[in-house]
Amino acid sequence: MRLPTEIESLYIDFDAFFANAEKHLRPELRGRPVGVVPLASDHTSLIARCYLAKAFGLKRGTSVKEARALCAEIALPVARHDEYVKLHHKILEELDRHVPVRKVWSVDEMECTLIGSERGRGEEIAANIRQGLKENIGPCLTASIGLAPNQFLAKVAAEMNKPEGFVMLRPEDLPGRLFELELQDLPGISSGMYARLGRAGVYTVEQFWNLSPKQARAIWNSVEGERMWAQLRGYAVGRPETVRRMFGHGRILSSDWRQPENARDCLRLLTAKAARRLRREGYLASALHVSIGTQDGMRWGGDTTFFPARDDHTFLRKACEVYDAGIRALEGRRLKKVSVMLHHISQPGDVSADLFEHANKAAERSRWERVTDAMDALNARNGGCVVSLGPRKEPPGGYAGAKIAFGRVPDLDDFFVVRADR
Repeated sequence: MRLPTEIESLYIDFDAFFANAEKHLRPELRGRPVGVVPLASDHTSLIARCYLAKAFGLKRGTSVKEARALCAEIALPVARHDEYVKLHHKILEELDRHVPVRKVWSVDEMECTLIGSERGRGEEIAANIRQGLKENIGPCLTASIGLAPNQFLAKVAAEMNKPEGFVMLRPEDLPGRLFELELQDLPGISSGMYARLGRAGVYTVEQFWNLSPKQARAIWNSVEGERMWAQLRGYAVGRPETVRRMFGHGRILSSDWRQPENARDCLRLLTAKAARRLRREGYLASALHVSIGTQDGMRWGGDTTFFPARDDHTFLRKACEVYDAGIRALEGRRLKKVSVMLHHISQPGDVSADLFEHANKAAERSRWERVTDAMDALNARNGGCVVSLGPRKEPPGGYAGAKIAFGRVPDLDDFFVVRADR
């Protein structure tokens, strides 16, 4: 932990990214309120909205019916996660023209580290980035930019004056404008943590600033509280690299996919997508967890373990075994969500042979690995899923296993779908 004396971090946070991406891709939507929905249905809700739509009171989670009642002219395009990821990569190319991207936090948030003379030219670099985005990508994808001595404060600054904002928090100016913020404006202050701070008598950023490091640690009941306290004061705080622990996907089922047969097909697709990601990153898994949620609020989960594997045959067989046990346990309840997680992750060099495994089982596993590798290669060459183990039906709304989430930008390979000419 050290205390920078200069601006060292530039954070860029795109404004209403999904909605503005649709305006970028579909010029006829420009100038209109836009809310993005996960699928073409009157029985779904907004997952994003532009600032014009926000002015009508629309929020994430507003139902389509309510959105149309509040804003008759609202446009409701269906989310296209693959197109957003393509735009994300174009944005990264543009940013690299001005300053290297140190870390991608999400599809629409990136952090750049300023070094040497760049630290004195932060405002100029931010202006150049904004101009480059406008000229080389388009005027719809606007962004807010924050400059600060560390990543935490740069993110706070980027969110202080949205949309198209620019805020610089210099070390010598702290705390300055920070005391104007609400506690929940700070990254990491969830509703649960906000309640815990309240029980400790901390209701404002100023009160949090005036705590001691030990008091902050006690409120969090971990070192994370002390880290938060230090970052707020401008310290650059190092963290250990995170270790990959699982690969998984989940899906809320549309009304016509809540029967066990369709839900099973969806689970197979999610499992195959998770397995493909696992192989792409060079891992094996030796455990699998399946979770099933029902419409009446019940949740069932089951686990199984096996020799470390990476082939679709093993994962699909094990996932279906656990799923079928769950369906029997749920006794006909109507389903709502399924998810799968591959865990107990290892790398090939970490796995020792099983002295008690029959040679035929080892040979069979090797054959299925070769089959899986051949399928991956064939699908990669054809740019889509032309061969799979069993049918692979995309549920309504598509993008099963390939939706964007904070902290994860899907690889373009995750968007492989079944080819029509299969």
